[in-house]
Amino acid sequence: MTPEQAKQLVAEAAIEYIEWDWIIGVGTGSTANLFIDELAKIKGRIEGTVASSEASADRLRSHGIKVFELDQVGDLPIYVDGADESTKHLHLIKGGGAALTREKIVAAASEKFICIADDSKLVDVLGAFPLPIEVIPMAKSYVARQLVKLGGNPVLREGVVTDNGNVIIDVHNLLIDNPVELESQIDHIAGVVTNGLFARRGADVLLLGGENGVTKIET
Repeated sequence: MTPEQAKQLVAEAAIEYIEWDWIIGVGTGSTANLFIDELAKIKGRIEGTVASSEASADRLRSHGIKVFELDQVGDLPIYVDGADESTKHLHLIKGGGAALTREKIVAAASEKFICIADDSKLVDVLGAFPLPIEVIPMAKSYVARQLVKLGGNPVLREGVVTDNGNVIIDVHNLLIDNPVELESQIDHIAGVVTNGLFARRGADVLLLGGENGVTKIET
């Protein structure tokens, strides 16, 4: 089974969590795109969506699905998104698509976070995937120096500007043995908007696609 086929399985499985007349929080990236395409098949059952990026909003609208601003709707019943890495404790690294801040906001505003991924994303310890950090542009050098002190190798993601007008620093070679603590530590660096650790508010359900179909891990 290819990773794309595995992602398709979990995109379909996530639809089973959707109830009538809900407004759905929708993530960003290749797996979230497959979920959006599945959501289009039941668009008559839902009231609309809140998107975590302009790219996802455009894809939703192209399917004729209504997109609300989060401020218009308040809290959401569910958020569905992918991940770059996950542990069995449902701590995640996200932000490969540079939408981590909006993803984190929509996840925080949602009662249930369903993470969908192929089973290659399940790891024992986070950190093989470089940790994305969204940074105010004027602070990028300062933030990079602080990240070096934490043991990481920060690299500016060239040519990338987030939907919020900021830059992304990807941190390689970080030892992430306590993701909750490290998430807070990085967020307290002046100039950091947020980082790609989703540990303080991790996923509630992880759906992993693989050769044996869909595996579910819950908190």
